[in-house]
Amino acid sequence: MANEVTTFSGALSLKLESASDALPKDFNKARFIQNTLALLNDHPELQKYGKEQILAGLMKGAVLGLDFYNKEAYLVPYGNSLNYQTDYRGAKKLAKKYSIRPILDIDAKIVREGDDFQETVDGGKTSFRFSPKPFNDSKIIGAFAYVTYADGGMMVDTMSLADLEMTRKHSKAQNSMAWKDFTSEMYRKTVLHRLCKHIELDFENPAQRELFTEDVAIETDPKQDMQNEIAEEANSMPFGGDDES
Repeated sequence: MANEVTTFSGALSLKLESASDALPKDFNKARFIQNTLALLNDHPELQKYGKEQILAGLMKGAVLGLDFYNKEAYLVPYGNSLNYQTDYRGAKKLAKKYSIRPILDIDAKIVREGDDFQETVDGGKTSFRFSPKPFNDSKIIGAFAYVTYADGGMMVDTMSLADLEMTRKHSKAQNSMAWKDFTSEMYRKTVLHRLCKHIELDFENPAQRELFTEDVAIETDPKQDMQNEIAEEANSMPFGGDDES
């Protein structure tokens, strides 16, 4: 086991070294490796997906400067493969770090039956009021995300339970442990990722922008996802098939 850990640690170190130009300037290589080994020790079930798949997913988080052990990003099993996902904690971290417009606060909340949530627009300015019922474990009816800027501006995005479930339905990992066991966390991630699409971010390099853009686009627009799915099905049909009239 010790040799396996040493081998994996060395392989990860080499991967990080080869991608040094794509890593954040403040990236802490030693801490990332240490936390990764702790993660794998806590979740030995990931080992069955093989070193290459694990390394590929870890490198996506590394490029964005996110910590898997601190739940800023995840490796989500789907069939015989591992999918990389940025958690809402990671999305908050990236938005605060790279937003061109300085952010004071950004977060996402679940709304349950009995909670008081109201969104208002007055004079073109958006605001909201949220008074959650203490210790409320009633049915979830929606979620919202907000960002407040240092200049006093604010943006709010809301999704009903139907919107959230539509997103889940079109996620290829809809039956994953993440959706089954941490549904409210996935709802928060979904609405926050959708909000992040409207925050102008200035990443350090193109690789970071590409990874983040790809990730937030996966589970943020159910209607677009459906259109993409239809297009993919259409493109997968062989040419010269019989036309239906």
